[in-house]
Order: sequence, then structure tokens, then C-alpha cells
Amino acid sequence: MAEPTPLLGARTLDRQTARTLPPGPKWPTLVQTVLFAGHRKTFFPRMRARYGDVFTIRLVPSSRVVVVLSRPEDIRDVFTTPPTVMHAGEGNQVLKPIMGDHSLLLIDDEDHARTRRQLMPAFLGNALRGYAGMIADLARAEVESWPVGQPFRLHDRMRDLTLEVILQVVFGVTDSARLAELRPLVDRIVAVRPIIMLGGFYPQLLRLPPWRTYLETQRRVDEILYDEIARRRDDVAGRNDVLSRLLAAGSWSDVELRDQLVTLLLAGHETTATGLAWAFHELARRPDELAAAQRAADSGDDERLEAITKESLRLHPVVYQVGRRLTETVDLAGYRLPRGTTIMAALGLVHADGEHYPAAGEFRPDRFLSEDPPAAGTWIPFGGGARRCIGAGFSLLEATEILRATLSRYDVHPVRPEPETAQPRNVTLVPSRGCEVVVTPRG
Repeated sequence: MAEPTPLLGARTLDRQTARTLPPGPKWPTLVQTVLFAGHRKTFFPRMRARYGDVFTIRLVPSSRVVVVLSRPEDIRDVFTTPPTVMHAGEGNQVLKPIMGDHSLLLIDDEDHARTRRQLMPAFLGNALRGYAGMIADLARAEVESWPVGQPFRLHDRMRDLTLEVILQVVFGVTDSARLAELRPLVDRIVAVRPIIMLGGFYPQLLRLPPWRTYLETQRRVDEILYDEIARRRDDVAGRNDVLSRLLAAGSWSDVELRDQLVTLLLAGHETTATGLAWAFHELARRPDELAAAQRAADSGDDERLEAITKESLRLHPVVYQVGRRLTETVDLAGYRLPRGTTIMAALGLVHADGEHYPAAGEFRPDRFLSEDPPAAGTWIPFGGGARRCIGAGFSLLEATEILRATLSRYDVHPVRPEPETAQPRNVTLVPSRGCEVVVTPRG
């Protein structure tokens, strides 16, 4: 494995180079980091309004230089530049104690290309269609258990359901006793807090609580996953879960498989649950859109159900930005950016730009059903290029089945008419009140 590219930051940035960077605020690094971590959905638009479509911020650790891009053509350049030049894995190293050395999110170059090739068969075509029935069964069982006529936080129920999809459809765990043991353990793993991620920057913390406690839970989950992997190696015949397909399609060590499974858990659980919560948040406040969605659920119009998910992810970006680290000096967005610069593609700024989306602040699923759909490169919730989220198709399929199961059964009403604001939770932006709704049987 190649040596990491040194960050461009307080220790490596000279004054002459600093003068050639895009403009940006001169506030202390800690202030900018707090604004980015807790208020990025307002911080980034204000920085763009003040400094333009390309601007520079400084973030911990090491007061690193982060160049933020908001033009689709510049972001397209990031996604199409050879991944050997734009390293994504190096920017995610804070996740290594959780996801492991072999995680698809943490590796670059040939290691990434090889691992992605082995993962792809489990997330394409026939494989995806094979998961639909399992997801639909889990979705129907979940929505049947909802409290009818009483307010509840739908985001919590979506998190429960997407966790169940991970356990049964991805991990392939179906034994009731093992599921009962795994659910609370995995729930603690996916509830990773930002303070736990500091262990990736400062490994000495891992010997102390709460880091030690988190790792102890992780070790117990790992024991179960390794046992499932061993059992599955002995018998994958007739099984249709993701783990079984990975074993059938590639050559993996147990550690590599474990790291990919934990990555799929952490990358695919909260994001899908949050996207669905925002979709129901919007449908509940728009009777016409809700009625159209229910007709689609009844008639099997998956195209409209998918359009609802796409518009939800556009209007409420679950992940607001993605990052890369330059391994060599690059000309990008009108600037010559030196090796070690962190590039941040602000997906949320693109999605909210009225140039690409007329009435960008409104929820309009028909944007994705018209004869003039959004231009290529302007809808990018799953990233792009060689690092585009490998589970994008799985996520859209899962959302479609969950929308169908819910809308076939219920009318959905908001508890309060005013919309919920976006609140940061780890790397995602979630509904501030958990998407409070009331469901009633359809008339």
C-alpha cells in the first residue's frame, strides 16, 4: 500500500501557495470546523454567496485546506479525473477503526478497483431483482406494526426497517435467536457518534471509554459475522442474500468480507432511512402528491415511486458533500491546486441551484418524469465516477419497496403543518423532529 499523501494544511502550506488558492473566510479553523459540522446546509450557501462558486475553508485536523466546488462541470471533472489522482479513501481514514483496513470507502487505486469489481455482481441486474421480494416482505411486516392514529417518529421506524434489511438481505441472517442478539449490538454500531470517529485521528484514545466500549461491541458483532461467513462458505446453495452472492462471485478473505459487510451496514443504513423519512415528510404535507404516490403504489408504477425518492434526495441531501485528496498538483475550476489539497464536491449546493432546478425549494417529483429531466451531473446524491456509491441501485430498490408497502396501506399526515428543518447527525442531515407523522388506514 502506498504512503498516504500529506495533507495540505498548517504544516505544509507556504504563504505563496496560500495566495493562489480560491478565496474563503479567515476565521479560526475551529470556528470553520464547527460551522461545517453543525450548520453546513447554511454555511456553504453563505460562503458561495460571498466568495463565489469555488471557495476555500480550513478544517481540523492540521488546519487542512479544503477547496469547495459547487458547479456541476467542476464536480464532473473531479469524478472523471483518474482515481489515482483524486484519492477518496485517504479522506475517509477517520473511519478505519470502525470499518477496517479493507473497506471499499478507505482504499484507493488498484486495491479499490479490484474490490469494486468483486462487489459489483451482488448489486446489479438479476441480483437486485432477487432482493425485491425479501425487502417487500420485511417492509409489509414493519408497516403493519405501526401505531394507527397516533403520532410517532417515522424516521425511527425507517431506521429499524433498514437495519432489518441489512441484517437479513445483506448479511443473510435469518435465525431468530441470532437476529435478537444482533439487533441491539448492531444498533449501537450504527449509532456511532462523531467523538468515536476521533479515534481514527488519535489512536491512543481507543484504549479509553467511550472508544473502548464501542470497540468491545464491535468485536462481538465481528465474532457473529465471522461465524456467519464460515457457515456460508460451507453452504451458499439456494441463498439469495448479498453475503452469499459475494462468496459465490469473488475470492475473499474473511477479514475482507467482514470489512465490506460493516461498510455496507454503516453506509447503507442511516442514509436510506433518512432519505425515506424526508420523502414521507414531503408527501404528508402535499395531499395531491400523496394521492399520486398511492396510485403509483397500487398500479405498480415504480417509475413514479423512484422519482419520489430522487426528488427527496435532491431537496433534502442526506449526504451534503463528498471529499477527495489530490495526490498531485491539478488544474481545476480555474485554479492550480497543489498536492495534498482536500477537494470537497458540494452536492447539496448543486441540488439547490435554481439554474438547474426551477423552483428548487419545492418538492416536485415530476421533474424526473418529464420529457426534459434534470441535466446529467446535476443529480448526484450517490457521487459519481469510479467512486459512485456501489449500493445506489440497491438503495433505490429498497426505497421503492418501502414506499409501496406504506402507501398501499396508509394515508400519511403531518403532526404539525410547518416543515421540519435539517439537523446534522454524524455525516447525514436528518429531520429535526424525526419526521413526526400520523398514519390512518386508506379509505
